[in-house]
Amino acid sequence: MMKDISIGRYVNGNSVLHKLDPRVKVLLFILYMVTIFLANRPVAMLATFAVVLFLALLSRISFIEILKSIRPIIFIMAFIFVINVFTIRSGEELWSWGFLKITTGGLEQAVMLACRLLLLIMATSILLSLTTTPLKFADALESLGKPLKLIKVPVNEMAMTISIALRFIPTLVEETDKIMKAQSSRGAEYDTGNLFQRVKGYVTVLVPLFVSAFKRAEELATAMEARCYRGGVGKTKLHPLKMKGSDYLWGSILTVTAILPLVVDFFWKLK
Repeated sequence: MMKDISIGRYVNGNSVLHKLDPRVKVLLFILYMVTIFLANRPVAMLATFAVVLFLALLSRISFIEILKSIRPIIFIMAFIFVINVFTIRSGEELWSWGFLKITTGGLEQAVMLACRLLLLIMATSILLSLTTTPLKFADALESLGKPLKLIKVPVNEMAMTISIALRFIPTLVEETDKIMKAQSSRGAEYDTGNLFQRVKGYVTVLVPLFVSAFKRAEELATAMEARCYRGGVGKTKLHPLKMKGSDYLWGSILTVTAILPLVVDFFWKLK
């Protein structure tokens, strides 16, 4: 389960999305996110599913890799579904038992919210993680955040912090897996006993994990100081971002696909 976390996990490739300018992908993600939350009808949600499927095909990444990013949030999706299906009581009653009731409105709302979370995670994985390296993502945020420098916002430092955080997420996940295996070989159990015993078992993982994380942070700080890192002052880039014709073309095509579900939703409303 830990290895299925897709944040910071880049999959090497040569697809359209891999080559697309990271600034375009960040703006597209914001647009897709708005579309996902504004789609209010099942037909619009189906159109959004089709758009995300189109992104997956463009990325040329295995569907198994994309679906792995969903596994860590299955519990959250199930929790959101159950809470909404039993608390929203609009529409016709489908089933009841004591104070528990399931209505058509509650069921529809629960499915819509679960689908929104699913699509949001898939879009995030495809655009900002699996096809974009943490360094390029940080460069995109730094470039898009340049206007904030006028009000003294430390954009360069914030982008560097985000880049380092994303870069070390897979490393910490791998470290956690190694620690759990080492502790299991010493007799630690994580899947047996009551809740208190399980939490107590995970303490044997958290303590060495925090020690390892602080050690890595100290080593990184020492390395950056040794290389005279001074934030954004005088900073240069080995591969500066530059928009190409293909970026404008695919940016326009993907913008149209992102708006398409809202257009479908609008015309379906007029019927």
